[in-house]
Amino acid sequence: MAFPRTTIETLSVSRLIIGCNWFLGYSHTSAAKDQLIKDTMSATRIADVLVTFMQAGIDTIYGVRPEPVIMQAVEEAQQRTGRALITIAIPTLPLGDDAAARAEAARILDEYAALGVAVCMPHQATTDAFVNRRTQSLAGIEPYLAMIRERGMLPGLSTHMPETPGYADATGLDVATYIQIYNAAGFLMQIEVDWVQRMIWNARKPVITIKPLAAGRLMPLVGLAFAWSTIRDCDMVCVGSSSPAEADELIEISYAILEHRAPRGALQETRSKARCR
Repeated sequence: MAFPRTTIETLSVSRLIIGCNWFLGYSHTSAAKDQLIKDTMSATRIADVLVTFMQAGIDTIYGVRPEPVIMQAVEEAQQRTGRALITIAIPTLPLGDDAAARAEAARILDEYAALGVAVCMPHQATTDAFVNRRTQSLAGIEPYLAMIRERGMLPGLSTHMPETPGYADATGLDVATYIQIYNAAGFLMQIEVDWVQRMIWNARKPVITIKPLAAGRLMPLVGLAFAWSTIRDCDMVCVGSSSPAEADELIEISYAILEHRAPRGALQETRSKARCR
């Protein structure tokens, strides 16, 4: 059975999305951990992980950027599977409201469009700088969204602020989807988990939930069970992994949760569990 899918406007995407943090060295743990990831993840090793996901029908990747290690891995995975990846990008754009800033934004977006990016969502560092709680709007971000649309990419917003989708919906911003941090530990979330869940359910567009395992602080079964059980059928879960075996586990656990059954596969072994069989 192919992994469940949803749509962003008319674009069909897998509901499980491949994250890039564990490819690029963003551990949210320590500088040493970040460096270990960068030293370990070659383009071929990343491609191995991508192929594992793609063979399960999970063909959407979040966080692509014009870095050789990522683009080489994407190309290699596509060649090995004969399938195309659907790419979601989160570029950082300039915040100025002048000709120089617009020109730089145009250059950046041209670069991402040339990569074949399907969905372009200004990174949190850009999006949240435009959030105005006094006016409950993102006034000033509209030209960037128009530039994304003009280049044939679907515009979205990557945010760490749970109120952003509500403001965008209420003011009619031209966006197709949202990013929201969402995990059972509340890691990096600005308000309580139940509030964020309510705001996800109230969003008028599908939401991509990120950091479901709280950057390794939650076991996959715990983090994925919470995420899949508390979002809508139109929403997505983005999760990263650093090996094909980890990818296999995440896929199987996700299937098990969605199918209401126990996950198959081996558990980790320690001496203290010898009598637990």
